Amino acid sequence: MVVLGLALLLAALSTLVTLPAAQHLRSFRDGERAPATLHTRGSCFLGRCQVEFEADGRTVVADLPVGSGFGKQSVGHRMTIRYHADDPEVAVHEEDVDGGGAAVAAVLSGGAALLFLPLSVGYLVYVLRQRRADAVPGPQR
Repeated sequence: MVVLGLALLLAALSTLVTLPAAQHLRSFRDGERAPATLHTRGSCFLGRCQVEFEADGRTVVADLPVGSGFGKQSVGHRMTIRYHADDPEVAVHEEDVDGGGAAVAAVLSGGAALLFLPLSVGYLVYVLRQRRADAVPGPQR
């Protein structure tokens, strides 16, 4: 049952968290390009990084979304980002517009779920056969 729970948890992680994050990153493919500077350092994959850039003549500090595969760089690191002109408060590192780390995490967790699911079903069949074999009375004397 633990393996089945793990399979379901990984499938839920893939479909409910990492796939939407990858799709969100892909939505920036047609966004505006701008040079930016890393403003706040943190775990970018968890959405704890911010960049500073110029949009429409004003300086904007924007969050990098959850699933950014940017990695650990020091504050002041220069990069190219993409943002939506109507909402410059969220930007994406240009290398992440194809899904970034979120796409990799979705594939890995989905693949692991597909691996654990047949294992759990096989174990369930084995347990049910064992119970049936134990329930069948043997020859009586």
